Amino acid sequence: MTNIVFVALLALLMVSNSSYQGHNKTLVSLSQAEITDLKFLREEEKLARDVYLYAYDKYQLHIFDNISRSEQRHMDSVIYLMNKYDIQDSASTERGVFNNPDLQKLYSSLTKQVDISSVEALKAGATIEDLDINDINHFTANSTNADLLNVYEKLNCGSKNHIRAFTRSLENNEVTYAPKYISTDDYATILRGSNGGCGRN
Repeated sequence: MTNIVFVALLALLMVSNSSYQGHNKTLVSLSQAEITDLKFLREEEKLARDVYLYAYDKYQLHIFDNISRSEQRHMDSVIYLMNKYDIQDSASTERGVFNNPDLQKLYSSLTKQVDISSVEALKAGATIEDLDINDINHFTANSTNADLLNVYEKLNCGSKNHIRAFTRSLENNEVTYAPKYISTDDYATILRGSNGGCGRN
């Protein structure tokens, strides 16, 4: 009986070790392109949040408050992946500060646009979502990882909801937004769509 129990325990340990090794293999399977994309996306979502918080502080328009909360959830989704795959956080904890110099310049440019007027702030919001959709489309093409693709899909859905919201607000001010990053056809398709839940994104 003792030998049987020993063999059974040994077999259980071997199965557990095999499962653990397989789990570890999953955690280190990201390509360098996927890692780079996640690091950039983490800061890009922070850019959106920080600009919207800046705009809300200035104009007290609820659209900026609501979407900044969504962008925080986007940031949380990305850091979850980064933690899971043992990638160091690329984002600063300080509002308006970015480690990526291109995003730092973009933040400066967008906040200057926000300072002009509430309508320009709405245009800045549409531009951010336009850029986000374009970048996430590229990141999606760079990956076959189910974890990443699931998050990308939810974030893309959220960005489409956001650009529709900013477009409606601009139209209420008799302003038409012209996309800078996605094609006009893709933009028109997004506008014809309806808002999705996007997993609270």
